[in-house]
Amino acid sequence: MGISSEEILKPNPPKHPRALPVLFFTEMWERFSYYGMRALLVLYAIKHLNFSDLDAGKLYGAYTGFVYLTPIIGGYLADRFLGFRRSILIGCVLMGLGHLSLAIERLEFFYLGLFLLVIGNGFFKPNMSSLVGRLYEKNPEQKDSGYTIFYMGINLGGFLGPIVCGYLGEEVGWHYGFGAAGIGMLIGLIIFSIGQKLIPEHLGKPPLANSLIPMHEVMDENLKKSERNKIKVILILSFFSIFFWTAFEQAGSSMNVFADRYVDRMFGGFEIPASIFQSINPIFILIFAPVFAKLWSYLSRKKIEPGSPEKFSLGLVLLSLGFMSLVIGSKEVSEFGRSSMLWLVLAYLLNTWGELCLSPVGLSMVSKLSPQRMNGILMGIWLLSNAVSHMIGGVISGYMDKWGADLFFLGFTISGIIASILLFGMRGKLANMSGRVVS
Repeated sequence: MGISSEEILKPNPPKHPRALPVLFFTEMWERFSYYGMRALLVLYAIKHLNFSDLDAGKLYGAYTGFVYLTPIIGGYLADRFLGFRRSILIGCVLMGLGHLSLAIERLEFFYLGLFLLVIGNGFFKPNMSSLVGRLYEKNPEQKDSGYTIFYMGINLGGFLGPIVCGYLGEEVGWHYGFGAAGIGMLIGLIIFSIGQKLIPEHLGKPPLANSLIPMHEVMDENLKKSERNKIKVILILSFFSIFFWTAFEQAGSSMNVFADRYVDRMFGGFEIPASIFQSINPIFILIFAPVFAKLWSYLSRKKIEPGSPEKFSLGLVLLSLGFMSLVIGSKEVSEFGRSSMLWLVLAYLLNTWGELCLSPVGLSMVSKLSPQRMNGILMGIWLLSNAVSHMIGGVISGYMDKWGADLFFLGFTISGIIASILLFGMRGKLANMSGRVVS
């Protein structure tokens, strides 16, 4: 994914919308808060709340799963009643309150905070991603480039969050880390509130009552055959993304515990807190996202750019290689008692390359294929695959020590390869179903 060949060939390509920096920084601070809190959740549950590995994994899976489940409802409410802007504001407020609730040292506030975060994310996540796509209505050829820039904002927040919140949480006090996440979310709310004036007047407002199409018509009679086929492509690629995200999201659970217990984290006489390793993936995103954008553009000019299914397949292969490096690291634990941090860093590098082949491509794919009147809810369905992945991955993560880390990580290697082969074999049919949009 990246800047299209048509855009590059223009002598004076149109500038990106003025509102893009507003969405970029709002998303950046929201991701700062999300990934900062996520870096602490499992370690906090095990070390402070005395959860077992299995129970901590279930908690992590339930929380992160529902975080990606509620966007279906949030996308529907935005499409039908609230509009993107109002939904995003509601989400920011609820998530800010949720993070601050976690900073209060009482168990009931801990669960209240998780609940508010889940509900708030449902209003925020699908509608922010959809609003980015809507900015490019007049220049659709720039949409892939816009999503690449937006994705870098996501990962800038994801890089800073675990460092700031992780260090404060592990080294100063758990609730200082959660409090820092809450402050980050409130900064995002302020940025979006002030910057709304840069968003074109007609975008993201609640639909007029008399313009609403009855839901049964939206989902049935009103859909053309071509639209139905494109929706099927979204659903199929969403299904295969489950295999990717189930493995990839071990970063916050089993890979986090592996780093804490089994990785030699000494560097220059300082022991790196385990949670900070979760900043490796975002910094690699910031480094390699421009490289991948240029790569796709170069291949596009040569007329050999792979389609979305091929990019997804490549992403799954890279992910499998990443988990194979963890298998090797686990063997070191068996032999020497500790694993070199290089194997963990290599896993994050390969997983990041796989993510760049799948995640921003998926966001752009949903925006391109979904009928405009269903954009919010279909973006929610795309995120539903993340919900399923997180729930499955969270439950599985608690078995790392029970099964042995080498066998545990090998399972993700094998499942990724199998899914990649199956999807690659379907690439031609998916291209035809999409009207060659994903070819």
